[in-house]
Amino acid sequence: MALYDAFAILTVLAALFAYLNHRFIKLPGTIGIMLISLVCSLAVIVIGRIDPGLVSEVTRLVKSIDLYTLLMKVMLSFLLFAGAIHLDGRAVRSEGLSILSFSTIGTLLSTFFVGGLFFWICLLLHFPVGFLYCLLFGALISPTDPIAVLSILRQANIPASLETKISGESLFNDGVAVVIFITIYEIIEGGAAHLNAWRITELFLREAGGGLLLGVVLGYLGFLLIGSIDNYQVEVLITVAIVMGGYLLAERLQISGPLAMVVAGLITGNKSRKDGMSETSRDYIDKFWEMIDEFLNALLFLLIGFELLALPLRKEFLILGLACIPIVLAARYLSVLLPMGLLRYWTTFEKNMVPLLTWGGLRGGISVALALSIPAEMQGELFVVVTYIVVLFSILVQGLTIGRVAKRLS
Repeated sequence: MALYDAFAILTVLAALFAYLNHRFIKLPGTIGIMLISLVCSLAVIVIGRIDPGLVSEVTRLVKSIDLYTLLMKVMLSFLLFAGAIHLDGRAVRSEGLSILSFSTIGTLLSTFFVGGLFFWICLLLHFPVGFLYCLLFGALISPTDPIAVLSILRQANIPASLETKISGESLFNDGVAVVIFITIYEIIEGGAAHLNAWRITELFLREAGGGLLLGVVLGYLGFLLIGSIDNYQVEVLITVAIVMGGYLLAERLQISGPLAMVVAGLITGNKSRKDGMSETSRDYIDKFWEMIDEFLNALLFLLIGFELLALPLRKEFLILGLACIPIVLAARYLSVLLPMGLLRYWTTFEKNMVPLLTWGGLRGGISVALALSIPAEMQGELFVVVTYIVVLFSILVQGLTIGRVAKRLS
């Protein structure tokens, strides 16, 4: 099927499911879309017992979509920039120590906690997986996605500072997790000879430091261009060029595109909006990026629901996936609790922050996409199924109950 045909079908389905959810089901937008697409996937599987040809055709369509390339090479840059451009820079600075700690120390801790516990549970269930592969899984499952829960948490009247922590951590830990994932992947490919502290530090600093620096350059270059004109059409086009050109440049330089997009988005959303745009330009840019954010998230959650049709659902994979749910929750709890213990002398934290950040730490499309990038010889099929089960649980169970949990805790 041609790329345009597949894109057109997905857009029509996303619009239809969004309408059905808004009109009848009334769940949070992305959760509702994913739930409907998941139900449709199950219906196709059931109908396939009567008409196998239907299942094969739909499955072929789903498998023809390279979710890893679509998300990591196209959608992620827009999603991160759109998220960062709407963050209040002053609020991020005031919560900077917490955001930095949770997105770096917390993500590293989560990677090793999940990796170690998953390695142990695999041995316990007589399904041995290499420790480095388990760390790779720990890296891909550690980033959180606040899209589905932030609107719910706002209705529960959580403090604005906690909302900033959740948003900021999620944006930065996406980039940090990708850097950790790439570093571990390169170590696995390079063999034991690459297992030394200097090599690991070099890889990490090149990816993370280079991405942050590029983000600053892109953000201030955009500010200079936007501040020199007053034309909202051109200014919107400049922000799109920052995302597309900047992400492409990051790939060519082999540095972190996600971190570059977060930093560029923060500078554009604060410095450029405040000092370089007219009120008309601010209004158009805000609405444009809000629409991009909504549209791409609708497509992403639609694809997550339909990905069920392409999974190799083996019994042992399902058992490991279910066993991994408490592992990921426990790792999330510890990766929030320990940095808070270190920071309690320098900053204050909201009441019941640990359980809120733990239960509100949903996993999303970036985890599924990274799992899909792992080849079969590295236990790729296992990690895709386990990741999918964890993501489904976090979105459908945690996402639909976080509002009640937040109200009860507050």
